[in-house]
Amino acid sequence: FGFSFVAVVPQFETRCSYVKATLEEFLAWSCGQPSCLSGPFSCYEYSKYWAYADYKYIATMFEEKPEIFQDIRWSDFGFPGRSGKESTLWIGSEGANTPCHLDSYGCNLVLQVQGRKRWHLFPPGDTSFLYPTRIPYEESSIFSKVNIANPDLKRFPEFRNTTAYVVTLSPGQVLLVPRHWWHYVESIDPITVSINSWIELDADHEARVEEAITRMLVCAIKSAENPSDGDLWLNPTEVEATSHEINLQYLNKAVSAYFKCQKASESEQA
Repeated sequence: FGFSFVAVVPQFETRCSYVKATLEEFLAWSCGQPSCLSGPFSCYEYSKYWAYADYKYIATMFEEKPEIFQDIRWSDFGFPGRSGKESTLWIGSEGANTPCHLDSYGCNLVLQVQGRKRWHLFPPGDTSFLYPTRIPYEESSIFSKVNIANPDLKRFPEFRNTTAYVVTLSPGQVLLVPRHWWHYVESIDPITVSINSWIELDADHEARVEEAITRMLVCAIKSAENPSDGDLWLNPTEVEATSHEINLQYLNKAVSAYFKCQKASESEQA
């Protein structure tokens, strides 16, 4: 849950509230039904909050009904062999938004199923104008310190130099988010449903080395901090800090994969 008012600071997941509920309870809440007065949404007045469920793997949710996620054929867009099996489901209410960020890996295909979402896209060349940060830490996500919906231009004056490409995605439409493009996404209808799939690219091998180093540094610094400060460091989707040995193994694998890819590329060119 996030607040419906527009703050100057981005609403990172570390600042949001979390409840466990069924889809039926969520729909009842979004329609303002009286049954919500005693359910998991009882503390959250619809006019004051938005709700968002993200990173739900559709294959896990519909394990008993595989035909549902198999119906999603990304092969129609030039990616043979990909279906809903690797895809995630996103459900939100009006006003729900994701802070502006870029994904370290791959490109992103997004299918809008219900409701509309407004996408604010910024090219990789605008990175320095968006004041990137790794806190809160989430593997493969680099966040912007700027709240795109309400930018603080005194604190972030370079944001004026950005070039935003604003796209409203309607049901049935598919958006391709190119590699390393920044995006801020907001739901503009009462209920929004979308499905996405991240497509791996050869350049991801280098990005995995960078992410492995970042993870090692974050875990090292975090281990020296007060444990109670953890919520400010890690996004709820991120696991707790791992051991140095495990992080070294992760880095070694990433470096090995990178060199293997480089050798394969050189052989192809030869």
